[in-house]
Amino acid sequence: MSMFLVLLGPPGAGKGTQARLLAQELKLLHVASGDLFRDAFRAETPLGLKAQEYIGQGELVPDEVTISMVAERLARSDCAEGVMLDGFPRTVEQAEALGRILAQRGACVALVAYIRVRTETLLLRLGGRSTCMSCQAVYHVLYNPPRRPGWCDACGGQLYQRPDDMPSAHRKRIKVYLNQTAPLVEYYQERRILATVDGEQDIEVVQRQLLELVGRAMRTQ
Repeated sequence: MSMFLVLLGPPGAGKGTQARLLAQELKLLHVASGDLFRDAFRAETPLGLKAQEYIGQGELVPDEVTISMVAERLARSDCAEGVMLDGFPRTVEQAEALGRILAQRGACVALVAYIRVRTETLLLRLGGRSTCMSCQAVYHVLYNPPRRPGWCDACGGQLYQRPDDMPSAHRKRIKVYLNQTAPLVEYYQERRILATVDGEQDIEVVQRQLLELVGRAMRTQ
């Protein structure tokens, strides 16, 4: 049985970390919209360059661009048994598109888990983030500090703070995310596949609760 899961949460909620842990535990492919965008940026594809304009301004990428990228990725053979979707969908239009994409292969979303975190906590988490100029690895002064301040552990490249990592950009990103995804949360609530987890708990606690939710969802399929 294929397993398609969606993880929702605002910037700084720990969505990426939890998605990677879940994918590893469940032996699923982790498909993150952010990774798809970065790959497209590096390849300088038309979709990638278009997406970069919006991300650099702290805006969400238009639905048609995001849907095209994700649809192309899900069409590959390594997604046949299911995936852990991270960062997609973010709007009702994207959710409807995902439903159509999966329906074409006789599948559906088994569970949508929403990691809820207060805005104050999100700003604290995001404020100390820096990125490697060379390999784009991400660090945080509190949660994931580099061994040598200012330099990347992985490749030795110099770390810097991106324009979209400034406090004003973070607050704007969070506001945009919450405003645009509120209808999405309601959309999945109406379909009875949404579950909410308190993302301010320890990583291990959040992970355990997510695994319990996945197990419950799969038993009811």
